[in-house]
Amino acid sequence: MNFTFTDEQAMIGETVRSLLAAECQGSHLRALMRAGATHDAGRWRKIVALGLLGSLVPETVGGLGLSACDLILVAEACGHAGLPEPLVETAGIALPLLAALPDSSRAAAWLARAMSGDVTIALGHPVNPFVLDADVAGAIVLVVDGALHLVESAEATLIAQPSVDPFRRLFSVSAPTSAATMIATAKAAAPVLAAAVNRGALFTAAQLLGLAQRCNDLAVAYAKERQQFGEPIGSYQAIKHHLATAQVRIEFCRPVVYAAAAMPPDGGMHAKARISHAKLAATEAADLAARTAVQVHGAMGYSWEVDVHLFLKRSLALANAWGTPLYHRERCAMRVFGAPVGPAHTFAQELRHD
Repeated sequence: MNFTFTDEQAMIGETVRSLLAAECQGSHLRALMRAGATHDAGRWRKIVALGLLGSLVPETVGGLGLSACDLILVAEACGHAGLPEPLVETAGIALPLLAALPDSSRAAAWLARAMSGDVTIALGHPVNPFVLDADVAGAIVLVVDGALHLVESAEATLIAQPSVDPFRRLFSVSAPTSAATMIATAKAAAPVLAAAVNRGALFTAAQLLGLAQRCNDLAVAYAKERQQFGEPIGSYQAIKHHLATAQVRIEFCRPVVYAAAAMPPDGGMHAKARISHAKLAATEAADLAARTAVQVHGAMGYSWEVDVHLFLKRSLALANAWGTPLYHRERCAMRVFGAPVGPAHTFAQELRHD
C-alpha cells in the first residue's frame, strides 16, 4: 500500500505554499495590524483564483469532488504562513457542510455564491463557543434547538469577544430564525454537524502542524544568525537540543495528521479517535515549537519586533478550536476503552478490504 501523496496532491500544496510565501509574510500581517484589519482583499482574490474553495464539494453541485487528503497539505501551508483569510474554514468546513444539504434551496444558493468567492460563510457550531469572522461573512450558519439555520449577517446581532490572536475575530451571534431560514431539521443536521467537527479538528490539526514547523524554522534561522562570544548561538548544545526536540515532536506528529486525513470524516469510532489523536498531537507540537522559538529568541522573543509572537498566538487560539484537548482526549478514550485494541485493530474497520 502506498502511503505517499500523489503528484497532484503535492502540487496543490506547493502551489498554495508558494503563493502564501509571496503574499503572506510577516510584513503583510503587520501592515494589516496597523490598519486594524484582519483580511487582505487582494490576497483573498488570488486565493479564490486558485479554484480551491469547492475542493470538498461534490462535482454534482459544481465542486471538485476531492477528499481530505487533497486538502490537508493546503491547510498545513495556511498554518505555516499564518494565513488570516478563511481558506481552510471555507473550503474544508463550511462549504462541505452546505453541500451535504442538497434538499435545501437556500443552502444551495449560498453554496454557489461562496464557491465563486463572492461571499464567505461563517459557521456557528456547538463545539465552538464563538463564531469566527462573523463580521465579514455574507451569511452565518447557526444551530438553534439542533436545527441548522442560515441567516444573513446583516440580520444578525454580533457581540465581539476577546481573542488572543488579533487575526481571529470572534463573536457571539444571535439572529431571528424561522422556517424560511432553516436549512436542515435537527434530525438531518446531526450527522452533518458531526462530520463538520471531524473536518474542523482535522484541518485545524494540519494548520497547527504548519505553525509548529514555521516556529522551528524561525528559531533555527535566528540561531544561525545571532552570535554570542563570536559564535552563532545555534552551535551550542543547549540551543541545538531544544530545537532538535521540537523538530522530533513535529516529525512524530506529521504522520498522525496525514493518517487522520485518510479517514472518512463521517466515520465511526476509529475515525473519530484518529482525528482527535491528530488534533492532540498537533496542539502539543505547536505549543512546544512556539515556546521553544520564543526561548531561542531570548528577550527579542517577547517583543513585537519579531514574527514569533504571531505564530505563538495562533497556536494558542487553535488549541481550543474545534474541540478542547479534554474533548479530544475523551474521544480517544472512547476508542481505547470501548473497542478492542492490538495489532489486529490498528486500522479502521471502515477501510478494511477483504
